[in-house]
Amino acid sequence: MRIFTNLFSIFRLFILVIILPVSSEVFAREVVVSTERDSVNLTIYQAPNRNGRAINANWPGGYALISEKRTIVIPAGETQIRFEDVSEGMLPESAVVSGLPQGVIEKNRDERLLSPFGLVDAYLKRRVTIKRTSGETGKVTEKEVFITAGPTGGVILESDEGFEALRCTGLPERIIYPKAPHDLSAKPTLSIITQSDREVRVTLTLTYLAQGFDWQANYIANIDPDAAVLADDERKMNLFAWLTVANGGNQSFDNANLMAIAGSPNRENSGRQIRPTGKGLRLQCWPQGRTHAIKVQDKLIVTGSRLRPQERSLAIVADAMNELPQLKAAIQAEQENLGDLKLYRIPERVDVKAKGQKQVAMIVQPNAQYRRIFIGDVSEFNDGETFALEYILRSKNEKKSGLGLPLPSGRFAVFENSKYGPLLIGEGSIGDSAIDEEVELFMPAVPDVRLEIQSAKNNKRQQNYRATLSNASNYPIEAEIDIPYILSGRNKNITKIDGIETWVVTVPANGEAVLKYSVKLERQ
Repeated sequence: MRIFTNLFSIFRLFILVIILPVSSEVFAREVVVSTERDSVNLTIYQAPNRNGRAINANWPGGYALISEKRTIVIPAGETQIRFEDVSEGMLPESAVVSGLPQGVIEKNRDERLLSPFGLVDAYLKRRVTIKRTSGETGKVTEKEVFITAGPTGGVILESDEGFEALRCTGLPERIIYPKAPHDLSAKPTLSIITQSDREVRVTLTLTYLAQGFDWQANYIANIDPDAAVLADDERKMNLFAWLTVANGGNQSFDNANLMAIAGSPNRENSGRQIRPTGKGLRLQCWPQGRTHAIKVQDKLIVTGSRLRPQERSLAIVADAMNELPQLKAAIQAEQENLGDLKLYRIPERVDVKAKGQKQVAMIVQPNAQYRRIFIGDVSEFNDGETFALEYILRSKNEKKSGLGLPLPSGRFAVFENSKYGPLLIGEGSIGDSAIDEEVELFMPAVPDVRLEIQSAKNNKRQQNYRATLSNASNYPIEAEIDIPYILSGRNKNITKIDGIETWVVTVPANGEAVLKYSVKLERQ
């Protein structure tokens, strides 16, 4: 019996030795790398809770729905498919791959990228070579160092001579790594494992959500204060709007079918996402010795400067503002309904570059009518004080007023014609405006229009005031002054607007208007 048992053990060991190598070869996976897209659809959603602020240029707070088509050849058996150059802000749990012969067995997202940041992170607490070049002699020296800290906030190196920070010596220097770590990818990659009974050529659709995108409307309005007044004291403005799309990632999407969604779809927070390591180093140095003792070997010559996104928008439009009534956009976004949301589709394919912005004409309304109304609140003034008043440009979002289309939230800039051409007079933000709603652009105070509040004789029941509104401009103005108190008696010049007692008045050019009103006093 014991002999039989020993023979069985030897036989089992023989099977393990002979069979297992064959089995591992049978089940070895082939790797298929997809590097190019056949086509891509890019749908951008605005950052929630941005509340009129400009787009964050470093890492936009919105997101995108990306749908890519890729054609590959899948061999027979089990295969790992690597989709390279996906968006670095990909939410891997949202990724869906369709078109596979037998579906997905496993899905992985490679977060660690081959980059200066990623290399330092991978070689933390390991030895590397530092290479330096003398600016005076040109001599090149190399020595082994130990990366003790990094990559956030600086890189600290340790050698036999002590500790130092990378690129803080004043000498040109760089780190040489023994080899690229096997777990670093050159590009953001999504990998899946699938299986096929035979070799087959397929076109796959990869769809996923990605962070690091955003969009907004940038409105440019041109007004002429000397233009003829229409009925009801209305004037005309030229209204133009850019659709500004921002891509904060390092991946470009060329020849994309681009769309933007206006509104706030219900989307729950998916939790904090790990940012990929594919970025540059942000090195910091500390002062060492006296400034005159530090030798700087290289000179930095600045040959140009970059305009901020909003400055670029203003610069592009300012030269064309006088000709806006004749302006016709070569490409203009087309508005469509998407449930309760609005979809803006670019009719031609465009390139959305990495770390860049794309602007396409969105709204061209050369005959939008508006009224300029000065606003104030008497509760903000102390007795005897005089203040310049702000004003609003108010319009009704309807066709007879030259509008009548949804106006997405965004930023605006207002230009006014002068003998020197259009000049910027105000900037701000605007919320979403539906058809038939009022649209108001809030503008800064004008020194020519001032309000003064003075108290008069009072009694136990009421306090009397005198409001004087002066207009030093050469044309009449409209004003709405809030009086948020309980007033005594009636005054024909006061009406309620949104539940607040309001003084509505027209002040002639180089003239003034006076209102006397009484406020009820609370009984003691």
